[in-house]
Amino acid sequence: MTEQRPATPIDAIAEGWVSTLVDLVPDVAIWIGVPGRTGEYGDLSPEGHDRLASATRELVTQLEAAAPTDAVDEVTKTDLLAESRLSLEAHDAGLHLRDLNVIASPAQEIRESFDLMPTATESDWATIAERMSNLPGAVAGYIATLRAGAERGIVPARRQVREVAEQARRNGRPDGFFDQFAAGASVEGSELPGALRADLERGAAASAEAYRQLGEFLDSELLPVAGEADGVGREHYALRSRHFLGAEIDLDETYAWGIDELERMIDEQTRVASEVLSGATVAEAVAHLEQDPSRKLHGTDALRAWMQELSDRVVDELGRTHFAIPEPVRALECMIAPTQDGGIYYTGPSDDFSRPGRMWWSVPEGVTEFDTWREKTTVFHEGVPGHHLQIGQAVYNRAELNTWRRQLAGTSGHAEGWALYAERLMEELGYLDDPADRLGMLDGQRMRAARVVLDIGVHLGKPKPRIRGLEDLDADGDWDADFALAFMRANVNMDDAFVRFEVNRYLGWPGQAPSYKVGQRIWEQIRDDAQSRAGAKFSFRDFHKNALDLGGVGLDTLRAALLP
Repeated sequence: MTEQRPATPIDAIAEGWVSTLVDLVPDVAIWIGVPGRTGEYGDLSPEGHDRLASATRELVTQLEAAAPTDAVDEVTKTDLLAESRLSLEAHDAGLHLRDLNVIASPAQEIRESFDLMPTATESDWATIAERMSNLPGAVAGYIATLRAGAERGIVPARRQVREVAEQARRNGRPDGFFDQFAAGASVEGSELPGALRADLERGAAASAEAYRQLGEFLDSELLPVAGEADGVGREHYALRSRHFLGAEIDLDETYAWGIDELERMIDEQTRVASEVLSGATVAEAVAHLEQDPSRKLHGTDALRAWMQELSDRVVDELGRTHFAIPEPVRALECMIAPTQDGGIYYTGPSDDFSRPGRMWWSVPEGVTEFDTWREKTTVFHEGVPGHHLQIGQAVYNRAELNTWRRQLAGTSGHAEGWALYAERLMEELGYLDDPADRLGMLDGQRMRAARVVLDIGVHLGKPKPRIRGLEDLDADGDWDADFALAFMRANVNMDDAFVRFEVNRYLGWPGQAPSYKVGQRIWEQIRDDAQSRAGAKFSFRDFHKNALDLGGVGLDTLRAALLP
């Protein structure tokens, strides 16, 4: 690390904001691995949201009055102000009153916090038991917020309500997550004291009952008044797009670009399919690879072990050649998630690296076989040089960055755009020379291009597009959920359970899915502009280092910092 940079008044404001968040939203302490009231939940009721908004307004006032002392301060003030103002705009629009979707809403986050809680000591398990005992209150507050939204006519779509109700019922089963989590509690293989185990069992039962009540509320109260339309409309969508990108884009131009990019991906994938099997179509190449036992993994244990071996090897090799990877960042754990919702995601290391960065795979029920050619690039995306290098490097950079910059700043477009950028970088570095692995990478890149078109199309109610290479799709009328599902099935080679989950995710989480490919586009534009300015003096290694040293930022802030 470089010499410690002296803390500034703006750093103090940012550190104070982290402390405020840790107090108002104890989950933040769990996410970043700092002390806090981790046995408790934040107030998810309308009053709790109002308190957070009030604190955010105070933050904006402080930042507006503060003068930056250096370039690091400029980035902190610019990005924290932009994020805070946008969050207030979303609050004033009442988006928290309809915050329900299949992947990233309080319905999932209330439970997911347990995945990151330490379990090494009796004290850790006592905190977990306390948190379980407080979970019913968190669910009650969340229900109160959704109920307040229903009273004002601000409701999620019916499809999301139905799907999340089913998730809640799974969490509420007697043999569901909470029961199994409590039953597996131990310290170094030893049984816990009887009183603590009884607390865990009571907490697990109360948590499961709370999720059953959430499911009942969703079915009986919210579903009858939920919205018929899956699309949220241009105004809501534009706000969410800005949130996920940290940049404002022309949605219509981006939609047209997405169509062009998808057609380009189809052409490239078709060429590579012929390399896999001479003269084969994409479907024929995929069918050929799916019959190759040397590229097949059986069971989640085999999947996890394969992911870990590949990740460890790449970290070692890239750390000796293309990136300076600090020792704490070299630790990356590949995990099978304790849920079966279908997502693949990354969680960053704790602030002191006592909890390493982790790559999680939530495998849907019934899925037992995995193809290495499909998933090799996923390890690069979630691990190194993707999310783990990006986020781990920021956490490590204590010499320059305050806690907010290291742990909480950034957008999906910055993070996911970099991860897609990293996939293409690994192709350039020779890690995808096998045409089968390259076909898998292109399958993911094509999916991300398709999501740009689908997400903007369905939420803005655009006419169905006519895509070169997809002439069999019915292109009459406007986008709807049925066409979205058919469209994704035509563009990916995935188990149908994954496809259904993905489409439901896009329908309920507007603006997030395009942030991957749009973020990649902006990353590449910034790099190309930097290369054009520097000419022969341009260094990719230096560009990447300078970019990652900033930590997470919005993409407008990234552009301003790298292209002053």
